[in-house]
Amino acid sequence: MYSTLTAWYGPALRHPSTDGGELRGFLFGRMILMVSKTDQLRRIRDAVINLQGSALADARRQGGWLPVLGEGSHDAAVMFIGEAPGENEAKQGRPFCGASGRVLDELLSSIAVPRETVYVTNIVKDRPPKNRDPLPEEIAAYAPFLRKQIAIIQPKVIAPLGRFSMEWVMRNYGLEEKIQGISKIHGQAFVAKADWGEVTVIPFFHPAVALYTASQKATLLEDFKILKQYA
Repeated sequence: MYSTLTAWYGPALRHPSTDGGELRGFLFGRMILMVSKTDQLRRIRDAVINLQGSALADARRQGGWLPVLGEGSHDAAVMFIGEAPGENEAKQGRPFCGASGRVLDELLSSIAVPRETVYVTNIVKDRPPKNRDPLPEEIAAYAPFLRKQIAIIQPKVIAPLGRFSMEWVMRNYGLEEKIQGISKIHGQAFVAKADWGEVTVIPFFHPAVALYTASQKATLLEDFKILKQYA
């Protein structure tokens, strides 16, 4: 880790001060890294807030909703990607804060992973009317923001939640030939290449399925066990 940071921050870390030694230099570099990620994510937030030419963004401004950017650790090993915010999320500006969020919290608790250690977001950052599925043009409009979020956080695992996010993630990471119905490949790990190195894509059913089909909750609980080795 120290050698990686010296490559990023140069002589300031290669020649640490005598009153702190290498540890002080390491911690200083780590602080810079965190601030940098936070600043970059804030710029994405501001761009989404001011997004023009999007019917969903226009509806958000007219309706007094909030955009839903993401929440969690900026150094997360696991990044969950849902499809689009619902009503509760658009009211609070937080992803997965309603009934589906409670299911997600329970799933994370089942593998002893605190929610604050992962990152949770959606492809589409504004709520579609009546919580309908996002349209292809809406996914295309918001996808550049998601790509930047992923590149900033650089997770070890990308965990799409639901079929729309599964298809988008797999297509964007060269896994088109592996795409099948989510009922066939949920909980399976696929290794892909990202700009920062190897990344594992693991699709899951959307947590909302557990609200409508009780048996699917057991499936989700079983599937989430695979995350223990990464989180």
